[in-house]
Amino acid sequence: MELGLAGKSVLITGGSKGIGLACANGFAAEGCDLHLVARSVADLERAQSDIAGQYQVKVEISPLDLSDSANVNRLVESAGDVDILVNNAGAIPVGTLDKVDEPQWRDAWDLKVYGYINMTRAFLARMSARGSGVIVNDIGTGGEKLDANYIAGAAGNASMMAFTRAIGSRSMYAGVRVVGVNPGPVETDRIQTMMRSKAKAEFGDENRASEFYANWPLGRFAKPEEVADLIVFLASDRASYISGTVVTIDGGMVNNNSIL
Repeated sequence: MELGLAGKSVLITGGSKGIGLACANGFAAEGCDLHLVARSVADLERAQSDIAGQYQVKVEISPLDLSDSANVNRLVESAGDVDILVNNAGAIPVGTLDKVDEPQWRDAWDLKVYGYINMTRAFLARMSARGSGVIVNDIGTGGEKLDANYIAGAAGNASMMAFTRAIGSRSMYAGVRVVGVNPGPVETDRIQTMMRSKAKAEFGDENRASEFYANWPLGRFAKPEEVADLIVFLASDRASYISGTVVTIDGGMVNNNSIL
């Protein structure tokens, strides 16, 4: 399927690992030039070298912490106009209301919630001025399947779902699409570490982490590349009438409330 992405410029936050890195590879394979943002210089340089060498596309990097709004302004100045923005940076800690204190909560939201808002505000204005562009927000099913043990994530993700739908409901009038993706658990380094910790806590053996996959469709979590494929499609011309929508990719688990 021709996606019409060749020659487009794509800015990806959290672009050095996990879903962000999978998106970088996915867009590069379609002939897009990239601008990757993350905190780690070493990880960014590794991604830059690998992707540029494999796909012969232009890859720029910006080692920035986007929880600091001043860095968003710096990024806008350095990146300039881009065709596609993928907001992906951020990880909100697991924990109940009494376990996630205010500093932890604020730190997490500064990156994932306010970071997405600030990035969208800045780049939506540029895209609207020229009459074209796509913004994809990688959010998460924590905002759909609400869990008191992930209270900061449940509240943050639900907020970003509403934000995406509201902004995307009007942005099309300026020629800009805003969409979201809600992955469930994805097989990243972060999830693997969490599963090992959970296995050690519950079974006393971190090597039993694979047992938590038993009840998931196909006996596994989603692959980063599967989420990236969805994001690449939603950013493409093939999805040109989709805006203000959040698409879930979790093997159906959000709606699996079987009593058996």
